[in-house]
Amino acid sequence: MSREDAISRARSHFDSGDFRDVLARRVAIRTESQEPASRSELDRYVAEEIRPELEALGFSCRIARHERAQGPFLIAERIEDEALPTVLGYGHGDVTRGQAERWQDGLSPWTLTERDGRWYGRGIADNKGQHTVNIAALRAVLEARGKLGFNAKYLIEMGEEIGSPGLRELCTAEKQVVRADLLIASDGPRLSVDRPTIFLGSRGGISFDLRINARSGAHHSGNWGGLLSNPAVQLAHAIAALIGAKGRILVPELKPAEVPASVREALADCPVVDVEDGPQIDPEWGEPGLSAAEKVFGWCTLEVLAFEAGDPRAPVNAIPGRAFARLQLRFVVGIDAEGVVPAVKRHLDKAGFGHVEVSAADEEMFRATRLDPADPWVRFAARSIGRTTGQRPAILPNLGGSLPNDAFADILGLRTIWVPHSYAGCSQHAPDEHLPPRLLREGLEMMAGLYWDIGSGETPALTG
Repeated sequence: MSREDAISRARSHFDSGDFRDVLARRVAIRTESQEPASRSELDRYVAEEIRPELEALGFSCRIARHERAQGPFLIAERIEDEALPTVLGYGHGDVTRGQAERWQDGLSPWTLTERDGRWYGRGIADNKGQHTVNIAALRAVLEARGKLGFNAKYLIEMGEEIGSPGLRELCTAEKQVVRADLLIASDGPRLSVDRPTIFLGSRGGISFDLRINARSGAHHSGNWGGLLSNPAVQLAHAIAALIGAKGRILVPELKPAEVPASVREALADCPVVDVEDGPQIDPEWGEPGLSAAEKVFGWCTLEVLAFEAGDPRAPVNAIPGRAFARLQLRFVVGIDAEGVVPAVKRHLDKAGFGHVEVSAADEEMFRATRLDPADPWVRFAARSIGRTTGQRPAILPNLGGSLPNDAFADILGLRTIWVPHSYAGCSQHAPDEHLPPRLLREGLEMMAGLYWDIGSGETPALTG
């Protein structure tokens, strides 16, 4: 049997409709990790969907739990020879809230529906579709070769959409169990819908809150205007001390000194363009002097996620007593994550806003990670994907968004290579989440080829 046979089997699995049937069944499971009522569905997803499939492929599986986690973790392994490379796979079966009332007529988050050349359903892009692709590709290689040619482990979590609570603790406690040589996983979007992509880490993400509590209640704007400080006005100016009028970060500790040369070189081949059905890029926004790719993959961004004073839904003629804003920093390797909130507070104090309270949001923090684009395993994966698709894949040093990649890169010490099967216009986390099915089909082909090549015995050295 050959590499092409493995790819052909993966392709046939898709073309026969079998892949669609499996994915439709998984989409129908309402694994909303933000909803306590969904906990039984989180359990059902790993116990009734993923575990049986992996066991059928010769994996030994067990379900683990952690007191911080809403749902279970599935840990699986298939060891063929201790001398072979060991590849860890990862996926998450939880999804964001369905928001069913906001989907287009005739569409449901819990029913895979094909319309106008797209498959719709919650989790199709993030992340059920992506890990379903990778597990099916493992099956194709096993059927073609009779073995993988490498050792495989898999970790499925059910809480990524709420910050992966317990994942890092699990990786620490189970370090020997999930020990591997590298991570190969799929999540997030491609650079563009038509170009295969590899990314090697992710930006970190930390949210923090700004508050001004001026007085206990609101007061009539006619009687008290000009006499009482307005917390909304003050907070707007405080935010302006952190972020310039065109989105430039003004706090030195919240941005890197430069874009490293290796990152700049890799991003020169990764132009960022407008996405179909997406917003148009504002070329003048963000750090001046950087390309669009460098802004989103090589730099930090500070965004205002929410701003509230008074009652925005029913304004009254009164000066509010309080104002609140939530900001989020997406940061690259080199930023002191623990130092973000203290740096913001120092900056505001120096700018005359000492009365603004600054506190970390009650959310899990994702840390920044980045594998060197020159790593030989990156080149190996890129050659494999190029051989399958006939295209040179884009190589991103890190994703613009955030993933729990630090659990694998920092705690387990793994090389991390991500091969996404989605695109930026997929509406993940929003109504009408979808994918063009051709991305999933091509993903099956790419991953079958990549897994075949890893098992060929001609892989890079595992040290260094």
